[in-house]
Amino acid sequence: MDAKNRISRSQEINAKVARLFQKRSQIAQQGFSQRAHDAATHLGADRSTASPGSAWAAALDPWAGYRHAVDVMQRTVLFWDTLRQRGNSFVDQTSRGLQPVLHFDYETVLDARLFARPVNYALLRILPPEGVPIDVRKRPYVIIDPRAGHGPGIGGFKDDSQAGVALKAGHPVYFVIFFRDPEPGQTMLDVCAAEQQFVRKVCELHPDSAKPAIVGNCQGGWAAMMVASSDPDHTGPLVINGAPMSYWSGAWSEGEGDNPMRYSGGMLGGTWLASLTADLGNGKFDGAHLVQNFENLNPANSLWDKYYHLFDNVDTEPPRFLDFERWWGGYYLMNREEIQWITQNLFIGNKLWSGEVRGVGGGAFDLRDIKSPIILFASLGDNITPPQQAFNWVADIYGSTEEIKARGQVIVGLMHKSIGHLGIFVSGQVARKEHTQITSVLETIETFPPGLYGMEITEREGANGTTEYDVELRELRLEEVSARFNRFERMDEQPFEAVKRVSELNQRAYEFFVQPFAQTMSNETTATLLRQFHPLRAQRWAFSDMNPWLAWLGPAAEAVSATRKTDAQADMPLRQFERYGADMVSASLDFYRAMRDAATESAFFSLYGNMFSAYEGGERNDALEKSAQAEANPRDLPFVKDALSSMTEGGYSEAVARVACLLARRGEALPLARLVLRQQLAEDYAEYLPQLPPDQWRRIRGEQEIIVSYEPDQALATLPVLLGDHEDRRKLLRLIAKLLADSRVQGAEPTPAQLSMLEGIQSILPVKAGRGPQASASAR
Repeated sequence: MDAKNRISRSQEINAKVARLFQKRSQIAQQGFSQRAHDAATHLGADRSTASPGSAWAAALDPWAGYRHAVDVMQRTVLFWDTLRQRGNSFVDQTSRGLQPVLHFDYETVLDARLFARPVNYALLRILPPEGVPIDVRKRPYVIIDPRAGHGPGIGGFKDDSQAGVALKAGHPVYFVIFFRDPEPGQTMLDVCAAEQQFVRKVCELHPDSAKPAIVGNCQGGWAAMMVASSDPDHTGPLVINGAPMSYWSGAWSEGEGDNPMRYSGGMLGGTWLASLTADLGNGKFDGAHLVQNFENLNPANSLWDKYYHLFDNVDTEPPRFLDFERWWGGYYLMNREEIQWITQNLFIGNKLWSGEVRGVGGGAFDLRDIKSPIILFASLGDNITPPQQAFNWVADIYGSTEEIKARGQVIVGLMHKSIGHLGIFVSGQVARKEHTQITSVLETIETFPPGLYGMEITEREGANGTTEYDVELRELRLEEVSARFNRFERMDEQPFEAVKRVSELNQRAYEFFVQPFAQTMSNETTATLLRQFHPLRAQRWAFSDMNPWLAWLGPAAEAVSATRKTDAQADMPLRQFERYGADMVSASLDFYRAMRDAATESAFFSLYGNMFSAYEGGERNDALEKSAQAEANPRDLPFVKDALSSMTEGGYSEAVARVACLLARRGEALPLARLVLRQQLAEDYAEYLPQLPPDQWRRIRGEQEIIVSYEPDQALATLPVLLGDHEDRRKLLRLIAKLLADSRVQGAEPTPAQLSMLEGIQSILPVKAGRGPQASASAR
């Protein structure tokens, strides 16, 4: 690109960034104005009678003012006492080395600290609550929680959780936990090897069960993908919840859904800061820094909303607040090697999906090697792992719908409309709805035809008034999903190539000029002091019984609790003024966040967008080119050509798969009940079906579906070639006859198109009255 074009391109980028910032600013101002209007409207109406002006009249009532003042003082004492209890809990947990926050009892199955390559991980068996029966023949679940600063256990935090849902369904449940302090020298590849041993152990414990389902939350999601791709023969279906896989992806459009966390690596200059932090920690990275980054994403909640909610509901909220803070306030450590591997290969490098990351044995992690079905659960309300990061890797490694089918892969996407990142795997409501239905889908997912599916869950009222859910799966095309998620064709990911280059340069400069001095100045004493005085820790231990100035707070809170009357406190008119003020503080902090994020986004694209344009020529990356070619002419794809060229190759297995594709309903949603019926029919008529491993059967089914999709007439015409053995023809026709006579199939009401195709299949497969020489040879 010559100088003239570079200048023109730079002007174009800067103009677009300016429009984007202007639009973001308008949205921020509109949001603040709307919240201010809503707060004022709420203030102008009485909570019980909805008559205007009652709050203002109450402001002039001395008795009401006195009652409210007493209420505020009482709530203040109880509020600060709750924070004191939080501090005491923090000090107690820290002194005991931190424990998993699991709601259920458990026993240790394997402790990886005793492995040949020790790591600070362990495999637990979750013990079911009393009265919850477990069927050891059912598929076991293995849950992997994120190691992103917090401790393990959030996937089994309460009854309505991922672990609780699986236990209620009768499945054995195992949990992968980690301890606070890493083992000396452990790496992420060592962790992956240990998790492989965990999965194999679960397989040994349940030899009569299907392969274990692996549930990965957030960073536990990419850990689960690494395990499944490096050891596909021992892993069953994968459930990946809010897991960042394509780290550079995110919404970037004029006014919709910015994702500020993906810009942080570039604005901080890359991976060098994580290395410096680990060196100052004497070789250990403090997870409190990661938690602080999460808190900075939403200052309104971190600084105000969660505390005012506690203050406003101090008579009922403390148990829930303290229970959650027990997990949120537990900060775990990583080795320098671990955090550097994560930042350089994943956060900044974005190498996992590309096959550039290599395992302990030297082989690359190729996500296409995963044989088991995958469920991807994300949310439009998640600004930590936006849907683009959860789904774009599928387009990156497969490139086309046909490749997914040809490889026999099943990928199911489930999208929540509003829940935040933590809610994906913490919310009890999400557990009761989404995770319960995911568990029901896992019963049949290995029998799905290969392809990409969208999962929809609808609510309805049951016969006894309870909420019931219906699940439908609709087959999608990868090209259409990718275009819908990425309105700008992923052009916004190109500047991250420049971030990667800058990060590598800064990392080398840090290692050469700064790291020797940082490591020389650091020792265990200085590292411990830095960790203890981290703001998130200090605010907890400083407000605990360790502080002698707070000796009065506990007795004062007990006295207030003994005399407090809560029946009429919440309806005090002056509480409306208080909530109005709280709403305005929250709205102001949200406005600050929106403007901060808009400025960060604009600065990022102004800097790295121009840098990429100048030095990389603004060319599209290989994945985009591959996707564009696939969309332009799918018949030219290698997998389509290979499938069509093998139309006359195969035998009974290929014939059964082709008949299934010829009889499939086209363009209809698939209710879960119909998929369950398919599985039941497959079990009842197993003697007529090919006895193949599920992954091999899905691959054959995918190839035959490509043939039927592109050449349906020839697919039917060449069916007799696959059934040269007349005994195989008889077997297939007997299967068709039995299915037609089955009341369950009749109840599904075959369509006219299916009945017509059945007649065509039967007419094209004539069977000799006697057994021919081929059949006799086959029988022998």
